[in-house]
Amino acid sequence: MSREVVVCRSADDIASKFGALVAKRSAEAIAANGRFTIALSGGSVPKLLASGLFGNDSIEWSKWYVFFADERVVPLDHADSNFLTCHQELFSKVPINREQIITIAEGTPTASVAEQYEAALLKCFDRADDGGSTGAPSIDMVVLGMGPDGHTCSLFPGHKLLEERSMLIAPIFDSPKPPPERITFTYPLLEAAQEIAFLAAGGG
Repeated sequence: MSREVVVCRSADDIASKFGALVAKRSAEAIAANGRFTIALSGGSVPKLLASGLFGNDSIEWSKWYVFFADERVVPLDHADSNFLTCHQELFSKVPINREQIITIAEGTPTASVAEQYEAALLKCFDRADDGGSTGAPSIDMVVLGMGPDGHTCSLFPGHKLLEERSMLIAPIFDSPKPPPERITFTYPLLEAAQEIAFLAAGGG
């Protein structure tokens, strides 16, 4: 996977350039495979993505399949939910099928939430939940941000999940940042992605 760093003048410039990239990757994936798979994170990512895509009539929303690179284990209508942030900023304003937004199970222990989310992801890629013998599926684009401590997804510096290689989606019970219980993509799933985009805005 090649690397490219794009420096922008402002958050609006980030949104514009990133929106154009996502639109291009969406069109390419749909032309090749009939759909576009994308994983999103929370923070400033949903707002930047929405700002960059609004008004772009070329987006075939009906062919998008959306996952979450990490999610807080809270109800979907809770203020801490990454789904809720994405829904408010983007999903509620575009014609995407709710069934194609893959969300966590509610009212379930965190370990089971991670297991069920991994199974749902594998099902979308026509993979059996067979302990990983088929390898990680390759999501077209994973969109990540970065916290002040350097964490991305819910992979925190020094945390044992940085060494996780058997699970594609892992539970975390002791997040240094609240809420403590979450699920997160692990490195094997991230490494299998066709493309990873980091969005970072601010000073420094």
